[in-house]
Amino acid sequence: MRIAWATDIHLNFLQQKKREAFFDSISACNADAVFITGDIAEAPILKIHLEEMVSSVQKPIYFVLGNHDYYYGSISSVRSETLDYCEPHNNLNYLRGNKIIGLTKNTALVGHDGWGDGRLGSWEQTPVRLNDFRLIDELKDLEYRQLIDKLRELGDEAAVSIHGILAQALDAHEHVIFLTHVPPFKESCWYEGKVGNDDWLPFFTCKAVGDTLYQLMQNRPGSKLTVFCGHTHHEGIAKILPNLRVFTGSADYGAPHVQDVLEVD
Repeated sequence: MRIAWATDIHLNFLQQKKREAFFDSISACNADAVFITGDIAEAPILKIHLEEMVSSVQKPIYFVLGNHDYYYGSISSVRSETLDYCEPHNNLNYLRGNKIIGLTKNTALVGHDGWGDGRLGSWEQTPVRLNDFRLIDELKDLEYRQLIDKLRELGDEAAVSIHGILAQALDAHEHVIFLTHVPPFKESCWYEGKVGNDDWLPFFTCKAVGDTLYQLMQNRPGSKLTVFCGHTHHEGIAKILPNLRVFTGSADYGAPHVQDVLEVD
């Protein structure tokens, strides 16, 4: 099975002709399906761009949402509306940690957005403040300590959501692919070929999800887990355990591209 993978495509930065050219580049891969690991657009126009993409590509699209997809909206409403919107579309599949997709006889797919949960790096000293904190309803107008608590709540929700479904998938399949937006380990938070520094790590890693993945795979040496994520806009591969690897994709605003075409057995 051939799968085209892209991340952080930010379609709202593109005029229609450039969006069409990007969709054509996906179709040119002759893939059987498409993975998108978040940051598709922004909340008010997310559904429009999803419709454009699925109509043009005409292949099953499996995706998670990224932080930008919630800009000018709320996390709860965007998630709910995206699930509702995808329901009648056979080729649009929003992964929320609640289902297992059988890709092949040996390989299954699960996914969850994840969230930068403020647990790694220097969350107390960092001067970094993301646009998330003023453009997403649940994060606006919070004192900094309240904000960190909310980020940790979001990270914990992601970890709890995927723990059970991922365990089921691993019990039933030799190989599981996990799509998420935020790198789940420090080692997978790439910036120009190196691990991101302590100022950025709090908001560019989801330790709660990473801990869950590590625990599950440490207890299943005969299983294999491959993670695909984005968020940092820089690429790299992290081997966390012999049976756990994380691929982080690259991106440039205004120039989305297919990161890779995967061959899945």
